[in-house]
Amino acid sequence: MRVLAIVSVLSALVLGSASNGLAAAKKPPRVHRSGHAHAAQTALQRATSLLFNAAQRRIAAARPAGTAAPKSRLSSLEVDIVARINAQRGARALRPLRVSRGLTAAADYHSHQMGRFGFFEHQSRNGAPFWRRLERFYPSGRGYWSVGENIFWESPDTTASSAVHEWMMSPPHRADILTREWRDVGVAAVHFDAAPGVYGGGPVTIVTADFGVRR
Repeated sequence: MRVLAIVSVLSALVLGSASNGLAAAKKPPRVHRSGHAHAAQTALQRATSLLFNAAQRRIAAARPAGTAAPKSRLSSLEVDIVARINAQRGARALRPLRVSRGLTAAADYHSHQMGRFGFFEHQSRNGAPFWRRLERFYPSGRGYWSVGENIFWESPDTTASSAVHEWMMSPPHRADILTREWRDVGVAAVHFDAAPGVYGGGPVTIVTADFGVRR
């Protein structure tokens, strides 16, 4: 069975909408689910974020030695997803996106959290909006800052062409990929042999693609 679920968020504080669609069953059975979110900070959010970022830096400075370092290399699947996203943008005369270590770390964290704890949402496990998670890894600074996110899972496994194709077939996800203002991207595709919760305890590959611009 293939299932496509879309979640759209326009600004963290303004509007939320959702829609669902069901496609015909295929053999062998595979499941696809996707989600989309977008947020731009207001002046008040930026002011709050400066305090939040300062606190996060203090926490990071006090972190014990031996804590896992942020992800620094993409897998071949992740490289292929980035290439296909940039190919879609290039075909429409949009600039290619640069791989951001911060957005990559944010995507990797979220894919692992979703697979480990069995949920599929843009919100973090503690209920915080997705842009708060991204800001931890991709700080906003004092200027313009905007981020977006596409998420996807497929069971038992996936390919770059499958993930990007599903996103491009869904208007909100397509719009995220083709947003002109983006400059940076981070992608994480994580496979679990047995993921709980919404994944039913079976094998699954979870993909998070985070987009951003800051200036």
